[in-house]
Amino acid sequence: IDKTIQIALEKKLLGGIEKYGAKEGTVIVMDPANGAVLGMSSYPSFEPDKYFDYGDLYFKNPAISDTFEPGSVFKIFVMAAALDAGAVKPETICDICSGPFEVDKYLIETWDKKYFPDSNMTDIIVHSDNVGMVFVGQKLGKEKLYDYLRKFGLNEISGIDLQGEAAAPLRAKNDWSIVDLTTASFGQGIAITPIQMIRAASAIANNGKMPTPHVVEKLKGEGWEESIEVKNKEVIGKETARQITAMMSEAAKRGEAKWTNARGFKVAGKTGTAQIPIAGHYDKEKTIASFIGFAPADNPKFIMLVTLREPTSSPWASETAAPLWYSIAKDLFLYFGIQPEN
Repeated sequence: IDKTIQIALEKKLLGGIEKYGAKEGTVIVMDPANGAVLGMSSYPSFEPDKYFDYGDLYFKNPAISDTFEPGSVFKIFVMAAALDAGAVKPETICDICSGPFEVDKYLIETWDKKYFPDSNMTDIIVHSDNVGMVFVGQKLGKEKLYDYLRKFGLNEISGIDLQGEAAAPLRAKNDWSIVDLTTASFGQGIAITPIQMIRAASAIANNGKMPTPHVVEKLKGEGWEESIEVKNKEVIGKETARQITAMMSEAAKRGEAKWTNARGFKVAGKTGTAQIPIAGHYDKEKTIASFIGFAPADNPKFIMLVTLREPTSSPWASETAAPLWYSIAKDLFLYFGIQPEN
């Protein structure tokens, strides 16, 4: 944990919670090359020196213990899987993107009811196109998607050196239906924790290799010292990581959160606005807004995840989580000495 980064996160997250009227929020900053957690903050929280003034509800760490349906931030993993498996190429054209798409008894629509015929794979990520992601999911198939989700570690705990980590298991592969494949392709029907999310996204930032998150750098005692071994697991190929990074860079520049983009800085990012499941259906108003991104896109110094639960100023991540991400990122650019292009 870097004290400077941690203090910045605490301050900016609290400000974001108040500004966007969110119920809860979490921010994690990590080095994608080795999994070192540089800052981790959640709200509401408790003061350790006054723990007796708080209830048990506040003692867990939501960043590693609470699961959520990720929504559109999840699309980067489905697209990465399809690219890596050779199911699609960046220039592949979607032939079902001209309007809503019916699967079983359900009608799949885009988030803003706008449609882009003949979209390529980059366009699908830029527009966060649900119908386009259904196309990608169908090209990949449920068996390969399932295998890649396991590769990305989305069925298991991340292994971070903190107590209380939780993980929601994936349903058995044989139990997946065409509807499950469809909804998973755009991030519904899957539950993950924030630490799982940022760990998996680090594989994209780190040339296809996924690190194990950790908060301890080394152990020291009288007359001895032991560094923590960094373990990276190859999830996707280097070229796949480059391709999905390029798509995320275009999404940061041209997607729905483009107005928040820090001009001149190379950021690869993706928004996600997820509905909250309750009693067998989705709440029509409440959402979880997220933004995952890393910078500089071609040689990341950090990767950061911001999630806001039930923001009231706007339900959309492009108007809540994304601007909070960039507000924090501007401090990190200065701290890491990251210079704008030109």
